[in-house]
Amino acid sequence: MDILKILPLAFVMVAGPQIITAFLFVTSENWRQISIAYVLGAALSISMVMGAAYLLTKGAGEGGEASGSGLTTVDYIVLLLLVFAAIRNFRKRNESEPPKWMGRLQSATPKPAFVLGFLLLGFFPSDLVTSISVGGFLSSHGDPYWQGLVFVALTMLLLAAPALLVATMGSRAEAFLPKVRGWMDQNSWIISEVVIVFFIVIILTG
Repeated sequence: MDILKILPLAFVMVAGPQIITAFLFVTSENWRQISIAYVLGAALSISMVMGAAYLLTKGAGEGGEASGSGLTTVDYIVLLLLVFAAIRNFRKRNESEPPKWMGRLQSATPKPAFVLGFLLLGFFPSDLVTSISVGGFLSSHGDPYWQGLVFVALTMLLLAAPALLVATMGSRAEAFLPKVRGWMDQNSWIISEVVIVFFIVIILTG
């Protein structure tokens, strides 16, 4: 099933400032409302970008001209996008200095959190490329759009993970979350590279 092939890309979507932002939001006073707004904004933008890519490439897999390897034009475009994402991710692996705007997240309110989720998950270069790749892949292979919504749902779950940990662990999360955030900040690029390469292999061998 193609849906199982695209689900790992949800980890690419949240790796980096996306998940770090979610961790910072749970340290704010109204963390529940802010976290919900952030996740909903992200879900809306991901669905829109993925949906646009799905519609623009619909039928290309069946009607498009395939090469001798069985790859369509859309497959090659997706491969180029993924290679770009992998190179960009690798080049920025040592950029540990957080953006200046992150320093203001702990005092954020639900409305700017929603806008940030919409912009960060929808138009951050690596996320934009990933959403387009998912939409193009599903469409060109004749898969229904709802499979992409499962991908969106998993991305939302990963983004909500810090808030869910606080909700279930309570005060114990205060000592646990900084360690997880630090590990993610240092190693998320490795997870992204592995998943991207995995998806490239799937396309080449599919």
